[in-house]
Amino acid sequence: MLDKAIKPSSIVRYLDDYVVGQDAAKKTLAVAVYSHYRKIEQAQALRVEIAKSNVMLIGPSGTGKTLMCETLSKFVDVPFVTADATSLAQTRYVNEEIEAILQRLVDKAGFDVAVAQNGIVFIDEIDKLKAPHGQPRSISGESVQHALLKIMEGSPVKLEGGQYLDTSNILFICGGAFVGLDEIMSKTHGYGFISTSTGDNQAILDRLNTRVKPTDLFEYGLIPEFTGRLPIIATFHDLTRAMLVSILTEPRNSIYNQFREIFRNEGVELEIERKVFEQIAEIAFEYKTGARSLRGIFEELITPILYQVPDRPEVRKVAIASLFTEPVFSSA
Repeated sequence: MLDKAIKPSSIVRYLDDYVVGQDAAKKTLAVAVYSHYRKIEQAQALRVEIAKSNVMLIGPSGTGKTLMCETLSKFVDVPFVTADATSLAQTRYVNEEIEAILQRLVDKAGFDVAVAQNGIVFIDEIDKLKAPHGQPRSISGESVQHALLKIMEGSPVKLEGGQYLDTSNILFICGGAFVGLDEIMSKTHGYGFISTSTGDNQAILDRLNTRVKPTDLFEYGLIPEFTGRLPIIATFHDLTRAMLVSILTEPRNSIYNQFREIFRNEGVELEIERKVFEQIAEIAFEYKTGARSLRGIFEELITPILYQVPDRPEVRKVAIASLFTEPVFSSA
């Protein structure tokens, strides 16, 4: 199932080519995915049931949660689908929506149910299933958690056409921004949750003290049974301006590399100075949407240039020195 040559470290190295920063989250997810598929192999070899560990990703919007999960699925070569917990909470037919998600997983697997049963499902905005502050627990949100709980534990689900999909080996990853969770943690972790003594490793103690506990998620608004099925928690941090610049330029499939290739196919070299990426990063940082707005700002810069280039065969190079100056077209 999982290539014997694959190790957590090799998964992280692959992620580094496509995802900027979030080093601790990369390691946590890499180990989670590695362990998940090794457990499946052991269960099949020994013919025993082994409890799986689904994952919770906590961090601001636009910090790379979905990208990291999708990139992981490509590396381990399993089908991957995303879903939105908010949409599930807004429908009267939650079970039908969940079935539709699993059907999409089967579709991604080339309609091979056996392959789909080893896939990954990412459910975003899981924090939106809690009740608004000061109000009773949301009935719709709680019903969605109970519905998800069943398939996360592992159960046969009937799909269209009468097929059954067993979710026992599907890895479920839930994500959310969890705005305000840090305030809850400051109350529950601020009174010497773990005290230090001579000889203790302070780095380990600090990590344990800052770890999100299931009780924190319960106080936030998720039901205990649901948080109990997400024992692995990875935290994503806000992106800095420097990280936003790196996202634009460094990954193999960065937007800059994508457009350089498009221009190269037109016989034109695209050269953008670092200052431009810093300016784009500054605007995106002010938007407070993480990396989500980077592409829109970059394409707004490139669109009028790419509109002209195909009609100007004499152009061999386009240089952009600033977001606020005209690009320079040259034939050399």
